[in-house]
Amino acid sequence: MTGPVPAGAVPAALGANWTGTGVEFALFSAHAEAVELCLFDEDAPAERARVPLERTGDTWHARLEGVGPGQLYGYRVHGPYEPLAGHRFNPNKLLLDPHARLLSGAIRWDDATYGFLPDAEEADLSFSESDSAPFMPRCVVVDPAFDWRGDAPPRRPWSETLIYEAHVRGLTRLHPGIPPELRGTYEALGHPAIVAHLQRLGVTAIELLPIHAFADDRFLVQRGLTNYWGYSSLGFFAPEARYLGPAGLPGLKEAVRVLHRAGIEVILDVVYNHTAELEETGPTLSFRGIDNAVYYKPAPGDPRRTFNCTGCGNSLDLSRPAVVRHVLDSLRLWVEEYHVDGFRFDLASTLARNPYDFDPECPFFAQLAADPVLGRVKLIAEPWDIGEGGYRLGGFPPGWGEWNDLFRDPVRRFWRGEEGQVPGLVRAIAGSREIFEPSGRGPCASVNYVASHDGYTLADLVAYERRHNWANGEENRDGHGHNHSWNCGVEGPTDDPAVRALRARQKRNLLATAMLAQGVPMLLMGDELSRSQGGNNNAYCQDNPTAWLDWERGAEEDPALPDFVAYLADIRRSHAALRRTGFLYGIPDPGTGLKDVHWLKPDGGEIAAGEWQDEHRRALGMVLGSDAPDGRMLFALLNSGDAAIRFAVPGLGAAGWAPLLDTGIPTGRPDAPERTCQAGGTFIVEPRSVILFRGIKQTG
Repeated sequence: MTGPVPAGAVPAALGANWTGTGVEFALFSAHAEAVELCLFDEDAPAERARVPLERTGDTWHARLEGVGPGQLYGYRVHGPYEPLAGHRFNPNKLLLDPHARLLSGAIRWDDATYGFLPDAEEADLSFSESDSAPFMPRCVVVDPAFDWRGDAPPRRPWSETLIYEAHVRGLTRLHPGIPPELRGTYEALGHPAIVAHLQRLGVTAIELLPIHAFADDRFLVQRGLTNYWGYSSLGFFAPEARYLGPAGLPGLKEAVRVLHRAGIEVILDVVYNHTAELEETGPTLSFRGIDNAVYYKPAPGDPRRTFNCTGCGNSLDLSRPAVVRHVLDSLRLWVEEYHVDGFRFDLASTLARNPYDFDPECPFFAQLAADPVLGRVKLIAEPWDIGEGGYRLGGFPPGWGEWNDLFRDPVRRFWRGEEGQVPGLVRAIAGSREIFEPSGRGPCASVNYVASHDGYTLADLVAYERRHNWANGEENRDGHGHNHSWNCGVEGPTDDPAVRALRARQKRNLLATAMLAQGVPMLLMGDELSRSQGGNNNAYCQDNPTAWLDWERGAEEDPALPDFVAYLADIRRSHAALRRTGFLYGIPDPGTGLKDVHWLKPDGGEIAAGEWQDEHRRALGMVLGSDAPDGRMLFALLNSGDAAIRFAVPGLGAAGWAPLLDTGIPTGRPDAPERTCQAGGTFIVEPRSVILFRGIKQTG
């Protein structure tokens, strides 16, 4: 290193940016009084040099020649330590660059990582003089260059999207076809075995649980656990280093390139609502020591406290322009440097609190929509947080999709056999018009799922009625208590063939409902292979076989299920009636007299307005597709009861109906697909079944 040179103009980008001959360092802090850049040698507990940064406006910066990729660094930031005013500067604490592109090492939890003395009577009003550098990770200067070899994003329309929610390690750690040195890494995502499996299922987008750099919380480390899910962000620009394979950062980029070549988009689950620094009595790792009063939203009227609408101790303050800029810069980096195709925002309601109430016209939404890079990627909201007014399903702007728990819960309740669930089921499978139409969106705003990482897997949804989370070390108090699950008569594993057969049928019913509904279907990793977590519905800290996908066991448990899922995807892909961009209204066409959807009773008549509230109704028929551009009509029958029901076969523009799907059959493929049900006849629907027919056109 030849040393610092006059900084000159403020660098165009924050962070550590390699110029080819040196590195430009830039850090934002509005309230700091001085900033020192700390340079480290590998494995050294203390820095070998401190470089004072110049200030221009609120940007602190320096240019160092002779420094290049691989250089380890961090910051010490000087300023007032006045918790009552929201300021928590402490230069004894080594701080991570919020724009760091890579972190090296993990936090070694020690009281020195706190800006105050944890055991002091005055708590966070005290001041710690202990140096945290020996216990902190280091930031790493990286070379972002990569040969993308003509990579192009698939840019799948929402109406053609099938999402597969997965965990980098959980998906690949136990796959026998992946070389051991690649299992659990980014590189494994692009392995031919993974790509072929996703293609077989008809997946068009893989949604990865957080891969931003994250921390293993201190309380988890003390229990011998880790933050497996990754919802404890340390840095929004750095890929989590524990998933790096032999190729390093280029391995992640290569995996994205390979997935794109296979027609599969990559969506990241991102956590911009809070960070690993927790509440005001949490550690000082990065944002808190750089400018606590800017980055974190204070409790109303009390700058000492953090506003906590996330349940994780703090909330980033996206009502402030600097924080909005930080998040947009992060998103843009992932699109431009890693070619990702979209984002699922964890606790997205927090991002729109302006300053404390949800504001659909908040600065973040406005700037995101106007951004020329980010305006063209997929955006998905988890449309709630735990604060007052935080449940905002349907409240996000045009262009956004939303996780729809009002799809998940009615579908689960219908198939577990609860009474009075038909109205909710119909609203769900019709695309939740009453939720999304007011914002000017169509059914593709609804991301439809029956299982996600947060809760039971599909296999556990039909095998457990009580959570079994003892391994998490929280006395089984964590996780959802209301799962709308049904164990089919036995809690947990059983050898009873009748129970096992019923569970297999119920899995097919739930999957079929999600795939045949209007909206965007989402599958949970391993549901196609009957992945079980032993009844743990909150496996956030289980980085072990509890949460990993056991490929061999899954194939033995229900061997036909992957083919069933693939067949469902093929049906959806080949029938435009299942991929509408506009809502169903049930209004007759003046020319044909047919409606875009008919909701039918077993006697063949349409369900009248006064009949929807029949608490005992557990079956219905649905005919749709009279207006489908491909001319393909479909007739679906759903029976969640425990008795067979005879249904009258309608005409409604079809001469007859040929069986297309039967959830009573392991593969879903009817035994006699050539057998036609004539209009005016009847058809017996077995208990707990979905039957789907394709229309046969009238002639003459």
